[in-house]
Amino acid sequence: MTTLAEPALTIPAAAILEPATPATRHPGQRTTTASGRRGEPDDAQVSTERLLHQRDCLPAGHPGRGRLRARAIEQNLPLANRLARRYAGRGELVDDLAQVAALALIKSVDSYDPGRDVPFAAYAVPTILGALKRHFRDTAWAIRVPRPIQELAQDVPAATGRLSHEHRRTPTPTELADHLDVSVDQLRAAVGAWHVYRLTSLNAPPAKGIDADRIDLIGGTDPGYAHVDDYLTLRPLVAALPARQQRILVMRFYDHMTQTQIADEIGLSQMHVSRLLKRTLAQLRTAMPA
Repeated sequence: MTTLAEPALTIPAAAILEPATPATRHPGQRTTTASGRRGEPDDAQVSTERLLHQRDCLPAGHPGRGRLRARAIEQNLPLANRLARRYAGRGELVDDLAQVAALALIKSVDSYDPGRDVPFAAYAVPTILGALKRHFRDTAWAIRVPRPIQELAQDVPAATGRLSHEHRRTPTPTELADHLDVSVDQLRAAVGAWHVYRLTSLNAPPAKGIDADRIDLIGGTDPGYAHVDDYLTLRPLVAALPARQQRILVMRFYDHMTQTQIADEIGLSQMHVSRLLKRTLAQLRTAMPA
């Protein structure tokens, strides 16, 4: 007797989105949803590629698309965190790196095309690593440094540790430059750039045992330099004035005499002394460089 073949089972997308009711099942047995429909295996057994394929099969605006997207993101967050931890210890907080990696993961989930038959991890890993590298290149440095110098600076610590282990001593700049296949000048530029990767706070103590902030030890502009410039500029200008105007300037600004006292001293009226002072000062201001 010939038996008829069981018709193929078509699983609606909604069946996958519904939570499975607790039940005892054998390995490989399909679960039964609360509505009585047979669904897929547990969430952990559903690949990211299949989740995103099911998402793309749903029409735009379907609520299931958002749930499938969220499951794909949650499923791959451990991968993003592992990639972020690769860059720990380089001056950035691990939480910040994890956030950068998570945002790149979301971008990968949204732009992944299941129809290209490429594993999701093979698509997402380069995207996440690229975002982490851009984070260090574009936002982590305290000052703008050329990209080749940035990349060389990040390679210097590992190369130094490797050569120190091989030679059992600290490598010389020449040995380190030869190992990295760069010139000594390029190596020095990279090392100098690495020192300004993170600028020290001005409110941090400069060294142990010094009870002062770093900002208190930074020198300021010395006004004496400006006074020297003014003196050297004014000296020939004052020397070119008539003797009476020179005498009036000395009596007014060095002896601190009033205009009335100056007038009595040189035999002029106070108004005449005032006019001479104004004319002399205007002449000096005009001759001074801007």
